[in-house]
This record gives sequence, C-alpha cells and structure tokens, in this order.
Amino acid sequence: MTFEVGVRAAFQASHALRGDFGPATRPHQHDYRLEVAVRGERLRADGTLVDIALLDQLLRGIVTELDGASLDALPAFRESNSTAEEVARHIAERCETSLRGEGLARLVVRVWESADAYAACERELG
Repeated sequence: MTFEVGVRAAFQASHALRGDFGPATRPHQHDYRLEVAVRGERLRADGTLVDIALLDQLLRGIVTELDGASLDALPAFRESNSTAEEVARHIAERCETSLRGEGLARLVVRVWESADAYAACERELG
C-alpha cells in the first residue's frame, strides 16, 4: 500500500526560452501552479506519512524566491533553459535535501504553466 501527501502553491514569473520555441523566445509571464507530493509505504506513529506543515513550509520558501522573478536571471537557470521541466527539476532538487531521512520513498513535483499544460519531475528519496 502506498500513501501520498501533497501541497499546492502558485507563483508568477517571467522568462524567455532559448532555441526554436517561436513566440516563447520573447519575454513572457506565466501564472504557475505548483504541486509537491511525497509517497511512502509506512505511516509514522501518529498516522501521518509526513508532517504536512513541513512540506508546506518548504514549498512556501521556494515560492517566495520564484514569485515575481525573471527565471532566466536566477542562478539555477543561467546554464539551462527555463522550461517547465527545468523549473520542476529545480524545485525537486531543492525539496529533496530537506525530505531525505523522513522515511519517504518518492517525491513528485508538478509545475503547471497554464490550465492545460504541466511538466513533472519525480525523484527517489529512499
């Protein structure tokens, strides 16, 4: 049996893609929605998979850094294109360090750049 717990947040950021992306190569803005979820097989003694407040606090800290930013100006995206996939990877890497040792198996980050399109990054934690 696998359990999953997740939190959501939203932020607004701008970027311009490099390469063959048509109009997306011009600076533009997204109202991103973000979902961070963790999975695991065992609940803690208190009946929870993880302290959801910890997960929420972690996510809020990341969102504070991204909200209102030009993604291309951030160190995390200087060497890579600021695609939704790269944003998801960046957020997953930031979360991974804090979540290791919590008895969790997997981390899933979804970054929605519109109501219809998202990218995800999934990482093993165990």
